[in-house]
Amino acid sequence: MFLKAAVNGGRTRSEAPTVPLTPEEIALEAAKSVALGAAVVHAHARTADGGQSIHPDDVAAMVRAVRAADPSIIIGTTTGLWTCSGHEERMRFVSGWPDGALPDFASVAFSEEGAAEAAQLVLSRGIVLESAVWSMDDVPSLLESPTLHDNVRILIEPETEDAQQAVAECREIAGVLRAAGTTCSILYHGFDQTAWPVLRAAVEDGVEARIGLEDVICGSDGSPADNEAMIVEAFTIAANLPAR
Repeated sequence: MFLKAAVNGGRTRSEAPTVPLTPEEIALEAAKSVALGAAVVHAHARTADGGQSIHPDDVAAMVRAVRAADPSIIIGTTTGLWTCSGHEERMRFVSGWPDGALPDFASVAFSEEGAAEAAQLVLSRGIVLESAVWSMDDVPSLLESPTLHDNVRILIEPETEDAQQAVAECREIAGVLRAAGTTCSILYHGFDQTAWPVLRAAVEDGVEARIGLEDVICGSDGSPADNEAMIVEAFTIAANLPAR
């Protein structure tokens, strides 16, 4: 199973006491995640007060810390509009990410304004592109994007809080993407109560999966868990759950 570790997202310490916030904490968590088998790490850079950021200084500090810990770690980040004032500032910030501290990959959500332009910018910076869709409504803009076939993977991230519906949406969107001729990898992931059911669906469907404190703060049994415990559980599920 290809597993991405999403180690922090926007979680606060009040939600998850072990969530990594500083560059050094993120680097340590990334190294632990890869040692446990995660293929890549997705992390959100943080400001001094803990806010999510794509400011060049914050992204560079995070990337440099991860590279100092282990230069073989594949580290990616977000370009989400919630991390800045809007699309214009996003374009300025991503353009300003320093060449010597670029993330290996970056994700662009096609539910957001300017997604196609942001995706083109990511590629122009020499960064590997992931594109994300949150619902079927986002799929047409992704399919029309000139960067469609440049993605390393497409993330399907259902927003519903109903686990069965989330799994059904993942499968429906994946079917539409494949029917449209996309050949890159597909990754499913949920949030909170849908995270573990969606991970199981990813294993069953033979697609990529994601887990970590960005997505959920507990194990599948509902007890609090840190990133490392969730990665171990994800691989245990994969080892015991047959593909469809």
